[in-house]
Amino acid sequence: MRNGGRLPALLLGALLLTVTACGGGSDAGSGDGKGRGAGGSGTARSGQSEAVVGITPKDGATSVDTSGALEVSAGRGKLTEVVVEDAKGRKVAGRISGDGASWTPSTHLSAATKYTVHAVAEDSEGRTASKDASFTTLTPKKTFTGTFTPEDGSTVGVGMPFSLRFSRGITNPDDVERAVRIRTEPAVDVEGHWFGNDRLDFRPEKYWKAGTKVTVDLDLDGVEGRPGVYGEQDKTVSFTIGRSQVSVVDAKKLTMKVVRDGKVIKTIPVTTGKPGMETWNGQMVISEKLKVTRMNGETVGYGGDYDIKDVPDAMRLTTSGTFIHGNYWASGAFGNYNASHGCIGLRDVRGGWDKSAPGAWFFNHSMIGDVVVVKNSDDRTVAPDNGLNGWNMPWAEWKK
Repeated sequence: MRNGGRLPALLLGALLLTVTACGGGSDAGSGDGKGRGAGGSGTARSGQSEAVVGITPKDGATSVDTSGALEVSAGRGKLTEVVVEDAKGRKVAGRISGDGASWTPSTHLSAATKYTVHAVAEDSEGRTASKDASFTTLTPKKTFTGTFTPEDGSTVGVGMPFSLRFSRGITNPDDVERAVRIRTEPAVDVEGHWFGNDRLDFRPEKYWKAGTKVTVDLDLDGVEGRPGVYGEQDKTVSFTIGRSQVSVVDAKKLTMKVVRDGKVIKTIPVTTGKPGMETWNGQMVISEKLKVTRMNGETVGYGGDYDIKDVPDAMRLTTSGTFIHGNYWASGAFGNYNASHGCIGLRDVRGGWDKSAPGAWFFNHSMIGDVVVVKNSDDRTVAPDNGLNGWNMPWAEWKK
């Protein structure tokens, strides 16, 4: 019976030894972490991020809208990086929201273009998850373009706006205007104004400063100007403002003072519109130069009053037909009385060959974008959209 009583004691000792060996004895909670699971704690931590990246549209999508369709999101984490670019490596600007939950583009996408998206998100433990996708935007069936002035690379006068005329009426003007970005050196605030639904002009509050360099980015490709009609231009236009020349015509004194860089360089006798056909008042910008042109009264509503086939040294001031030009047929009028049908006439010779004649001199010393101001006429002020004459609109109204 004594042997039977010792056996349980031996088994008990063996069991205690086993428990001690597996548990690490009295050092199990002391602290260097040796022998513990991954991560240095009693429970193993997975290395996989909990963050989930979402990309809309789905990978491989086609005919995607150029606006409002692209978005990147993060669930159970925050976005840390989003790169969207086309096949040429041009990146799409955008921003991650303040809470890191989403990214949206800050501009529209180009039409008929393949884009790739790479996005990275991070969970609360700092572990990252990423996702990649690609998609192709729609190919428009209908498009619009903008014809612009001045020309790329040109040097123009201080009154020259940047003017766009669209091939189709625009019903989403804000989207189109945002796609026209203007940079200047030196910097100046430039604002756009719509005349109707097919013309958009840009200008500063006052005439440009001489020497200003202007760069216009026409990012119209993919802009939905009206339902189902998309822009197709992606172009940069640059022009330079030349010296300042603003010529002031006094319809009562029948003189024009040519002011170059703030100084009067020449005073010229003129004739303006006769009673009942007065010249517009206001600021008018030279938009076209023609060494010789034909002027026919029938084209401007004056019937057969005149048809002069060889008007010399003519420069357009309004769309409706106001010019400042050389005149060889009214020799006694200049500085004495008003004799025209609304134009500003300067003494000249037939063919404009005499460079010393006032008409030829002024033509040769003027450029597109120079300003001619008419005052003291008995007519009203020229409409801002009659030519490039937006200077006649107050700045506050222009910016509306």
